[in-house]
Amino acid sequence: MTDRVAYKLVARKEWETAIAAGPYGGSAVDLADGYIHLSGADTLLETARKYYAGQTDLLLLAVDLVSLGSAVVWEPSRGGALFPHIYGSLPASAVTSARSLTVDDAGTLIFGDGAGL
Repeated sequence: MTDRVAYKLVARKEWETAIAAGPYGGSAVDLADGYIHLSGADTLLETARKYYAGQTDLLLLAVDLVSLGSAVVWEPSRGGALFPHIYGSLPASAVTSARSLTVDDAGTLIFGDGAGL
């Protein structure tokens, strides 16, 4: 894949707590699976709808995949769609932006800054 940016939805408190201690090691699901789940721009909305509907106080992290090098592996998942996975931790230096958001019950992303995706 040639995508340079991927996205991570994460609870604000989880990100802030983890990053204060060093690189982000992942959510409970990430840790159980052995890699950090990310979404490409083409799969982000479905990920939000399927896994984050009804959740508040989230962050959408934009992750610079180039800076992570070979730690990023694109692998098939839902219906054969390719998802970027980080085998290792996510350093704060690889995050180019963190936007506050809520995912409503229908799975729509509602950003704190009022802007769209």
